[in-house]
Order: sequence, then C-alpha cells, then structure tokens
Amino acid sequence: QVQLVESGGELVQTGGSLRLACAASGRTFSSYTMGWFRQAPGKEREFVATLNWSGGTTHYSNSVKGRFTISRDNDKNTVYLQMNSLKPEDTAVYYCAADNSGVYPLTKTYAYPYWGQGTQVTVSS
Repeated sequence: QVQLVESGGELVQTGGSLRLACAASGRTFSSYTMGWFRQAPGKEREFVATLNWSGGTTHYSNSVKGRFTISRDNDKNTVYLQMNSLKPEDTAVYYCAADNSGVYPLTKTYAYPYWGQGTQVTVSS
C-alpha cells in the first residue's frame, strides 16, 4: 500500500507556471504507475497525465498536451506535474494517484486504488 501527499497548488495568473509534487510512502514506489487527475467545481474528475514505473513513457490529455509535463524521481519517491502556460480553465483540485498492477497506461479514475487528498490550483484571468 502507498500513501500520497500532494503539494504546490496555489493562485497564479494566466500564462504562469506551477510545479506540483506528490510524495509517496512505501518501499515499492518505483513499481507504480502514477497519474495526475483534476476536478473542477461541479465537474467530474478528469485525467491529466500518467507515466509508467520508470518515467520513460508518458500520456497526456489533449487539453494539457504541450503545456504540462509529468515526471518522477524514484529515489525521492516523488512524482511531479510541471504546468506551464496556465489558463483559467486549468483551475481545479489536482489529485495524484497510484496503481501497482503493472498495467499502463491508466487514464480512468477507477483504475487507480490509491489517491492523495488533492491540492488546489487557481488560475486568475
């Protein structure tokens, strides 16, 4: 089992950048598929990005492709989401998720058994 804690969310202006971090507990972090999702008020939680155990393979939603970058540091048990060229529509609570089934890629919320508590990102216009 793994526990996840997100950080880095804050208020930023349109066009700005943020880097979110997700710190994971557990000795087998390097074997997990990791994902970032987000949920805006009144909307369902949606997929943002995912990467495989090594970080060598990534997938992104069309809405963030080219602006966001997911990465991981297995030595630090941390996965990151670098967000550039932020838009007001990126405003949401961002969640980190983990799965150790070995399946990749995973873009559905139901595929991930482990979730963090979320971090708020607000992009002002």
